[in-house]
Formats: sequence, structure tokens, C-alpha cells
Amino acid sequence: MSRSPVLFRVDADPEQGYEQVSRCHVFAAALQRRRRTAYFLSRLDPGSMILPLKRGGNEFMEAESPIGTKEDLEETLREIRRLSPAAVVVDSPNADEDYLGRLAKAAPLVVTLDHHAAHHFPSRLVVNPLLGPSREAYDHGDRTQLLLGERYALIRSEIRRLRPLRSQEPQTPFRVAVALSEHDPDGFTAEVVKLLLETPGVEKVDVVGRAHHRGLDTLRAMTEEGAGAGRLEIATEANEVGQKLVRCHAAITSGTAWSLELACIGVPQLLVVQDEAYWPTARRLEEEGAATCVGSMENLQPQNFKQAVVDLLADPLERQAMARCGRQLIDGRGPDRLILALEVLLHPYRQIQTFAEAA
Repeated sequence: MSRSPVLFRVDADPEQGYEQVSRCHVFAAALQRRRRTAYFLSRLDPGSMILPLKRGGNEFMEAESPIGTKEDLEETLREIRRLSPAAVVVDSPNADEDYLGRLAKAAPLVVTLDHHAAHHFPSRLVVNPLLGPSREAYDHGDRTQLLLGERYALIRSEIRRLRPLRSQEPQTPFRVAVALSEHDPDGFTAEVVKLLLETPGVEKVDVVGRAHHRGLDTLRAMTEEGAGAGRLEIATEANEVGQKLVRCHAAITSGTAWSLELACIGVPQLLVVQDEAYWPTARRLEEEGAATCVGSMENLQPQNFKQAVVDLLADPLERQAMARCGRQLIDGRGPDRLILALEVLLHPYRQIQTFAEAA
């Protein structure tokens, strides 16, 4: 890479979840198209998450302290002095106003990825790749730029490439994909799968997720016994996930980044929200006609859930409408827009014009 790097400060473990490091990975992949190397200063559990980052052409450095602590701030400042990055990207609800303010004094540009809007943001750029909360919920500095909503959804390139393949709905048998949260600490995925296997008309169930999904062992056991034998399949590799999503007729999601990726390729969805922070995204998808929200996981009524699945599978026109609305809402070009905004803030206007013309 021939241009100044970008430093990412992000942690991930079973308690914090994994969505933050996944979207930073998408951000880093887009940076490479502008010849910028991404350096990840992170604490990742499990350690198997490190290999995909390195395989993607990124540099990885093990952080000594949890993000947001005094020790971590000192370590991050040392790395900023050593690397002289063009920008520092921080993705963690533990990075408060004081932490971000100290980084802003040391780095040319601080970018915050956030979908909580829980404190004041002194960062130069604040990005919310989900569909809520709204601009009014953010308290920020006078020079802060906000990039919020569907135009900046961080869709993986391998998912976006599936859009042409989903232009027509697959033939029966009816398949339903399950893509809930990145780590599923309470085992909700297994509960949803059991309900789907009991639902009339559902012939195949596909669980898509990451290799570090916490409930994989339980789900793999379900594929070999009872109603799941021969009907339940699990996909964690990118090519397997793509095959499942192209062939499914509907999906069960929870308002996370998976929901936006499935909307991008045109998969009808039923939303079962697991975390309060994802309610704004779930409501917006329902308002736009891309999904139907059946409530929260804690209050889910099994019979109502099964009926919602039966109704959706029995109505091809409703599925077509959901697919069309989802594709219109999320076009998958969020990473490119985000990188362009970053370059505009890093360079004078004339340099950006020259760069755009050369591209």
C-alpha cells in the first residue's frame, strides 16, 4: 500500500459481541481499494478471528488492555505516534467523550462507528451503519460530520455480489434462513430453529453465521437428531453462506447488520429483536416494507411466530414486495460512500477532484 494507513481500535468477545469487529473488517476491505493499509489494535476472543483479518491483507496488533481504559488510551496514543495514521477508527460503546477527545488531539482524523448515541462525540466523523437512532439523537461537536442510515450500511462485497442471483425467487422446497446476532449469548438461535422445524410448510432450515458463533455446537447436534436430521444445515464459510442465501425463500433476523445484508439482496424477513439497540433498525425495515417485526425474543409467542412464517410462505406477492423494498432501501454501496467521505475530509477539494477524475 502506498498511502498513509488507518488504525482501527476495536475489541470483540462473547460478552461485547462481534458485530463491531465485523463491520470494521468491511470498512478495512474498502480502504484497500484506496491503497490504505488497515492496522487493527484489538483484543479478540476467540483468537481464531485474527486469521481472517490477516488473510484480508490487514495488520494485527494485540491490545494489552480493554478499550476505553486509561492503559488502553496510553497504548493507542503510542501506536498513533508510531504509525502516523491518516485516521483512527474507534468502534466501542466503552469509548466515551474523554477517550475520543484525547485521540482527536493526537490523530489527524478520528472516526467513530456507533449505533447507541449514548454520549457526546468530539470525533470528526461519526458513522452509524444501521438505520437508527436518528440524527437528532446524537450529541456532537461543531465540526463533526454525521453519516447515518441506509446510504452507509456496511455490506460485505461477497453479499452484494448475490443481488443478481436473487433477481428471481428460487423454486420449492421452502427454505428459511436464520441469521440472528453475531454471537447469540442466550442461545436464541436454537430456540428459533426448533420453532421453524415445527412449522408446517418449512421443509429446510439454514443457519448462517460466523465460525465463532457461540451456539454452533448445539446447532450441529440438532442437525443429526430429531426433526433437524436431514432438514437443518449450517453455513459459516463465505461461499456456503452465499449458496444458502440465494436459495432461501425467507429469513429470520433481528435488526443487526445481517438484516441489512439480506435486505440488500432481496430476501423477505421476519424480525425477532434480541437487543434494545436494534429496535430502530427493525422498525425502519418494517416501515419500508422490507420486513415484518414479530416482537422481541423475550416476549415471543411460539404460535404467533409459526403463524407469521406460514402466512409469509403462503403469500408469494408479499415476499416479492418485501424483496423489492429491501433492494431499493439498501443498495450495498455504503462502504464506497464512507471511504469517499473519509478521503474528502483528509484532502483538499482540488485533490479529491483530481483523484476522482483519475479513478
